[in-house]
Amino acid sequence: MKYHKYIILLVIGFAIHACNTDEFLNPLPDSSIVLEAFYQTDEDVLAGIIGIYDAIQGVNENTETSIIRSNRGIQFEYMLAEHRSDNTRTATLEGSKADFHRYLVEPNNVQTEDYYQSMYDVIFRANSVLNYIDVADEDNQAKYMAEAKFLRAYAYFNLVRFFGAVPMVTSVVGPEDKEALFTRVPEDQIYAQIVSDFQDAVNNLDNTHKSRASKAAAQGLLAKVYLTQSNRNYAGAQQLCEDIINSGDFALEDNFSDVFYDELNDEIIFAIQYELGNTLESQSFSSEFTATYRQGREDGHNMVNNNLIADFTVYGGNRTAQSYITFNTWTEVIKFLPEGSDITTTPPTYGPNPRDAGNDWIVLRYADVLLMHAEAILAGGAQTTNSAAIDSYMAVRTRAGFDPVSDRPSVLTKDALLVERRVELAFENQRFHDLVRFGVADAVLSAHAAEMGYGAYDARKLLLPIPAREINLSGGLLTQNPGY
Repeated sequence: MKYHKYIILLVIGFAIHACNTDEFLNPLPDSSIVLEAFYQTDEDVLAGIIGIYDAIQGVNENTETSIIRSNRGIQFEYMLAEHRSDNTRTATLEGSKADFHRYLVEPNNVQTEDYYQSMYDVIFRANSVLNYIDVADEDNQAKYMAEAKFLRAYAYFNLVRFFGAVPMVTSVVGPEDKEALFTRVPEDQIYAQIVSDFQDAVNNLDNTHKSRASKAAAQGLLAKVYLTQSNRNYAGAQQLCEDIINSGDFALEDNFSDVFYDELNDEIIFAIQYELGNTLESQSFSSEFTATYRQGREDGHNMVNNNLIADFTVYGGNRTAQSYITFNTWTEVIKFLPEGSDITTTPPTYGPNPRDAGNDWIVLRYADVLLMHAEAILAGGAQTTNSAAIDSYMAVRTRAGFDPVSDRPSVLTKDALLVERRVELAFENQRFHDLVRFGVADAVLSAHAAEMGYGAYDARKLLLPIPAREINLSGGLLTQNPGY
């Protein structure tokens, strides 16, 4: 995240002090004193907000190699999402990172634990900001509050989709309040809080930022919430997508590659920023995606599955050459090559600092919104002839090189929309959630597991295990998901 690091270090100081205890949600007994001493001015509140983004950004694995409580933020998310879909796998069967694609994740998996704790670190920091919002200048309080709520909603949306019912804490609580810290709350209740937080962000933010919360980012993520929650709100999702479309603030990039390498371009709605070569601000997942000419600390991750290659062959268009490459040994993701890479040379080169990469992580972009717009109009049905839905679908397809007239369908089917989302958003941590949202996850993944010989799959694996460490710390108050 390309903010001034000295601002972030201010908040890191108190956040680590407040969170460096056995429970990530549980501040030390004197943390309220630390926080009160920190939050004195409007600038302090803003620094606290920036600190929330730092928790999302996480710690580069190349900088801090310990696998114990390192707070990787979203840097491990591809394992929880892409690997557990039919898109990708690891190049090795060694270590806990190889458990995701084979559906062998256990409650003591360190990457799952880190992600769970990282999202609660985001929530803790957001709650801390909200607790001291009155310190901010009156003119800034509404937008600061909305930004903190946006980030809290983002973290809870990630948690509820991966883990199901989880503890919901919306205020700073003491270590003695185990009921609040460890009692799992029904998913519908969590979604109600997520909706409320995102609605507050929609009402109080503008579109000034792309690397911070914005009105459009809140609208887009809220639309995805409406399409995901058990009581689907298709009309609400459609309206939110149309608000973004009609705003004129965003557009598809002409060149698909520019989406990922011309940072904060017209297509980006919300991205987490990193900085090349800065050990405190960089990420390492870009280098971990390499295998044949390994640049990361370990063997390649996010290797492309053959069934995805088959879909790209038919539906990928000009996106294919910008999404993956096949060397002699592996088919590798190239959407997020470390900055400065040149894969046309033999051997390829990967820039000056591949393990301290600066590639931003895209959370939401305009193509996703267009395809959600079509999905909302489809409204859970098998097909639609609605021209607005087909227009949004074809806008994405046309950018990929398909003909706007001869390739335009008269009927848009759910299956066509799902495969379009697959090739357009491949390796962007969307596929697993798409399968669940479209109601086909068990059918698709059971067939995929059978094809690949992953005998451990069953429908209960659609939820990850609650980390065993958290259950132990709760004294048994926190319960486990079925099947683990």
